[in-house]
Amino acid sequence: MSGEERAAQGAGEGGSRPPVALTIAGSDPSGGAGIQADLKSFSALGAYGCAVLTALTAQSTQGVTGVHPVPPEFVREQVATLVDDVRLDAAKIGMLASAPIVEAVTAAVDDLLDCPVVLDPVMVSTSGSRLLDDDAVDAVRRLAPHTDLVTPNLHEAAVLLGAEVAESLEDQQRQADSLLELGIPRVLVKGGHGSGPEAVDVYADSDGQHVLRQPRVDTPHTHGTGCTLSASIAALLPQRDGDWVRAVTDARAYLTAGLEAGRDLQIGHGSGPVHHFHQWW
Repeated sequence: MSGEERAAQGAGEGGSRPPVALTIAGSDPSGGAGIQADLKSFSALGAYGCAVLTALTAQSTQGVTGVHPVPPEFVREQVATLVDDVRLDAAKIGMLASAPIVEAVTAAVDDLLDCPVVLDPVMVSTSGSRLLDDDAVDAVRRLAPHTDLVTPNLHEAAVLLGAEVAESLEDQQRQADSLLELGIPRVLVKGGHGSGPEAVDVYADSDGQHVLRQPRVDTPHTHGTGCTLSASIAALLPQRDGDWVRAVTDARAYLTAGLEAGRDLQIGHGSGPVHHFHQWW
């Protein structure tokens, strides 16, 4: 069945069809990051969530103690089986665990996905710890131009470029432009884990740059913020008529409110999660 036939079928089965978003990422048993955070973000923002697993992790708010990657061919099979049945409006890619999985996902993006794709290049933690081997980082560099928006933090932007970590807004803006020169259509270079009264991100595409500012939330509970932001952009893009700047801006506002409310969740003994459902409870 073609995508058009599936859409027509869905329209004829009573009621409106919600936007459908896919996450391709690893699992977080503590629920604050990975596919758990992505599915919560999709649901909170009015999108129906689908998920393809790339890895199981043994993880809590205090850290990761183990990673069990999914075989690359089975990652592709999950995507192929899903898109044969479900029409997707957007997708986000998170933790990919190994170079063979990155390569399988790159092929799936090219061959199977017919929707905008947001890549959260989970390579370096906000504290600067490397999360992938060099061969997997190289594979992520090759994947990035195949997607529609890449959302690196300052450390990840530096790794993608083989540069020093940006220390000023001007550095951040230059690196955003340099990432575009690698063939990436759109980038959001995140500076939210810096210091100062504002969290400042730089969005850049072929039309220019937007410096996006939000009041900085003073909280240690930031587990899963990158996952949540990229998933929120994917959830909102179909609802903002494909306007990337609006989707990014609204996703940042949702994340900021979730960080504020996350202070009261009291989940775990480490860096707690964002409150994804702050609007309801």
